[in-house]
Amino acid sequence: MTSQHAGDPADPSAPGGGGAARLDPDLDLDAVDALAADLEAAGFTVAAVEALWERGAAAESTHPGAALRRGHRVPALRALEHVPAAERALATLVRCFVLGVPVASVDLEAALPALGTRRAIGLGMVRADGDQVAPAMDLRPYAFADAAGDGAWWIASDPGELVTGGPLPEEYVLGVGGASMTLSGLLLQRRAGTTFDLGTGCGIQAMHASRFSERVIASDVSARALRFARLNVRLNRIDGVEFRLGSLFEPLGDEQVDRIASNPPFVITPRERDVPAYEYRDGGMVGDAIVEAVVCGVGEHLAPGGVAQLLGNWEYRRADEDLDDGLERAAAWAAAAGLEYWIVERERQDPSEYAETWIRDGGTRPGTPAFERLHDAWLEDFAARGVESVGFGYLLLRRPAAGTAPGLARAERLHGPLGDVVGGLAAHLEACLAASDVVGSLDDDGLRALRVAVADDVTEERHHWPGAEQPTVILLRQGGGFGRVVDAGTGLAALVGAADGELPLGVLVDAIAELLEADRDELWDELAMAVRELVAGGMLRPVAD
Repeated sequence: MTSQHAGDPADPSAPGGGGAARLDPDLDLDAVDALAADLEAAGFTVAAVEALWERGAAAESTHPGAALRRGHRVPALRALEHVPAAERALATLVRCFVLGVPVASVDLEAALPALGTRRAIGLGMVRADGDQVAPAMDLRPYAFADAAGDGAWWIASDPGELVTGGPLPEEYVLGVGGASMTLSGLLLQRRAGTTFDLGTGCGIQAMHASRFSERVIASDVSARALRFARLNVRLNRIDGVEFRLGSLFEPLGDEQVDRIASNPPFVITPRERDVPAYEYRDGGMVGDAIVEAVVCGVGEHLAPGGVAQLLGNWEYRRADEDLDDGLERAAAWAAAAGLEYWIVERERQDPSEYAETWIRDGGTRPGTPAFERLHDAWLEDFAARGVESVGFGYLLLRRPAAGTAPGLARAERLHGPLGDVVGGLAAHLEACLAASDVVGSLDDDGLRALRVAVADDVTEERHHWPGAEQPTVILLRQGGGFGRVVDAGTGLAALVGAADGELPLGVLVDAIAELLEADRDELWDELAMAVRELVAGGMLRPVAD
């Protein structure tokens, strides 16, 4: 898949860790504050770790960071062998908590002077092992940028398979993976009152949401995950986050919120005793029922005008000769809940690809008897239920404002690479949502009166047969956002080329009709729907009077 829960960690680190961490419910807040001070003093940042890898690459003609992203830590360990004295504390932290290698107790004491080894053990960070300490937690720096500016945190979670040496434990708490970064990049960044993070895990989405929310409620079915989330929120001095234990929307009771964010445990897992059910990714239901449950529960817990954003997948099922379209099913869930929706399918996998992805994600390596047993169980489950493929994507759901009927209803397949997106898709989604609201409220006369301008990232591409005067294909390409490509045709290309925000659409279309010697009404009928689509997709933008 393009984005996963695990196995795709944030730069600059890759799988690492130690044994299972133990976090007491009564977190030692003074110890966490001391840890934060030590990490800051050691310069434990993404940039500093990347600098270690860059020096290692220059010395050995291999890049440790690239090897880490492939799951190999030897080049990184070699890069740490000859660090200057001023960076020994940093190197110790990286070796222990990023790479998952035991370190001398005296070295950890020097790297964490305010916390000390004894309290590090008490926090569940390490285990004593003679004159060494073995890492029992994954802890790494994390950097990002959003509408509020640049940000940098430290994220603690359970260790990865490099240290466990095999499949992950079912109670595993994931750190920042590819799916985490995908969702955080999608979250709308305008101010909100209360945001609910359903299935918070290590707390990363709640932390991102806190930058744009007055209050955040973070919930999880796992008390263990909530302890990590509490640790991370305190470690990064984040206020306004409260934690609640429970499944799905139970922690909210009857409360309504302005935003809901969720990277739910959507992975489709065979319901067999010998198949691991990982808490961080398996919701305990059959097929895609967990995503359906989240979508259907959103409506009653969003305040009017509130927005929910989540990741999910949906099954394409075949019965006899009929295919039950997964994307259409997801849209039907939202419609049945009375929600407006914009659902984007980013990828579609066949059953074997899907099974391979998630079996490997759980730490079971291909070519082993365990992998083949699990692979067979997955394929048997899909075959028994007639599943032909599984789609993966993003869901943006909105409860209509008070007194209004649902308007936005958009489900589309946008497979392939994104455009040139800096800082995630949030700004693009925000702009497209606002533009869709504008054009969605207009009748035909209103649309004719609308003025639009072509977006700055749209380019035109023309293809000609050799020697031909007229193009055979005219493509409009979106440089950002979802990287849309539209086969425009002569009329639409002319309209987009003339769209500078000065003249109403009706005037432009009439002029193009005269130039092309086409019927005005017929050309308008042809272009009106295309214009609505281009506006909703961010390629044309409404211009206010």
